[in-house]
Amino acid sequence: MVRMAREETRQGLRVAVVGLEFGRQFVPIYRDHPLVSTVFVADPRDAVRDAVAARCAVAGAYRSLDEVLANPEIDAVHIVTGFADRTAHTVAALDAGKHVACAVPMALSFEDIARIVAARARAGTTYMMMETAVYTREYLFVEDLLRSGALGTINYAKGAHHQDMTNWPAYWMGLPPMHYATHAIAPILRLLDAPAQRVGAVGGGALAAEHRGAGGNRFAVESALVQVAGRDAVVELVRSLFQVAHPASESFSVFGDRQGFEWPQRDGREPLLHTLEAPTAARGRRVTTRSVRAPDRADLLPEPIRRYTRPDPEAGPGALIRHGGHGGSHPHLVHEFVTSIVEKRPPAVDHTRAANWTAVGIAAHMSALGGGTPVGVPAF
Repeated sequence: MVRMAREETRQGLRVAVVGLEFGRQFVPIYRDHPLVSTVFVADPRDAVRDAVAARCAVAGAYRSLDEVLANPEIDAVHIVTGFADRTAHTVAALDAGKHVACAVPMALSFEDIARIVAARARAGTTYMMMETAVYTREYLFVEDLLRSGALGTINYAKGAHHQDMTNWPAYWMGLPPMHYATHAIAPILRLLDAPAQRVGAVGGGALAAEHRGAGGNRFAVESALVQVAGRDAVVELVRSLFQVAHPASESFSVFGDRQGFEWPQRDGREPLLHTLEAPTAARGRRVTTRSVRAPDRADLLPEPIRRYTRPDPEAGPGALIRHGGHGGSHPHLVHEFVTSIVEKRPPAVDHTRAANWTAVGIAAHMSALGGGTPVGVPAF
């Protein structure tokens, strides 16, 4: 069932996408959304900006966020700039009275999270963190299992994000792994429907000098146990950025007292669904396992943007814009952001939820620096 806005906008929303390295993937989705009338783009690189503007036939192209914010006709800004500038850009957009969607993570410190939360309160506008991991087809499949009761009560969950950042921009060098951990923890916390409360973590591996950069972090990998408010589940979290021989993967697995969903170890493989069978006279309950293919959920979207859940068969390896990224999540994110504004309701990943999901990783790194002493996750 497609959820559309309960009230119509006379002209439609006017949205600007700022930062086109990754942000360009969202431009045609906004353009084709039935509740968006106009799309603008911004990027300091002339060639990239002009190519995206021409490819997507946008209404206007700017060199900077400042130029975007100076346009009173723009209602909402999707910020996809580097995370080192994320807080300043988010606060500026909120203070300009814009609705804001922002790439993960929300911020890199408790103080900056608080700054964003305060700016949103002053503005009274919408803030949404665009967490892809809670809109993938795999996540939506597990969410349906949980809602139907098939999964049962979640007792154990684990999230992991491995990606080697060699030769990526300099701001990745020395970044504490857990400061960019929302992709791994977000699906679990959303399924548990409760905030993280306390984290104990350890760090391992000695970063090579060329990977330390200005950030100063010394850990190649960090691992944490996360205590979730009001839940008895054991939650494990692992994050690495360098020097770990693991394929790039953003994964989560959850195990209930009826069924368990396990992420595949290799790309291209299907996840596993485990079922705990009814007890018999024999010792131990039998567990049956089968491979599952998470269905595409384009049915949740308005027709004009449904095609963006899947790769474009005509787009080659060097295509400027590629569809279907991050498990088909991109159009779901756009739809949630746009409809939350029109319906005048909090988005699914609002400032409160975004703050908690981001703060988990910050607290985990603090715990790792302290030798594993648990650190509380502040409430924002």
